[in-house]
Amino acid sequence: MAQEALGMIETRGLTAAIEAADAMTKAAEVVLVGTEKIGSGLVTVMVRGDVGAVKASVEAGAQSAQRLGELVAEHVIPRPHTDVEKILPGFPAAK
Repeated sequence: MAQEALGMIETRGLTAAIEAADAMTKAAEVVLVGTEKIGSGLVTVMVRGDVGAVKASVEAGAQSAQRLGELVAEHVIPRPHTDVEKILPGFPAAK
C-alpha cells in the first residue's frame, strides 16, 4: 500500500454502490480497489491513492450515494498499516 490512503464508502444496495464508485473514480485520480458485499444489502466500495485525491473521491462518492438515500458510512485512512492490505479484496489468501 506504500503510503497510499484507503477510502471507503458503505451503501445499502448495489445501485448506490455503483453510483458512488462512478463518482469516486471520476472525481479524483484514484484506483478502485474493489467492493465487498457485507450482507443485509450493505456494500463497501474501496479506493486507493494519495491522501488528497482519496479525500476528494470519498466526498464525491458520499454525496452521490446520499442523493439516492443509501449512504451508510464513509471513511478515509490516510496511511494504513501494510498489514491492512491482507484483508482487502483481491489479496491472495495466506497458505
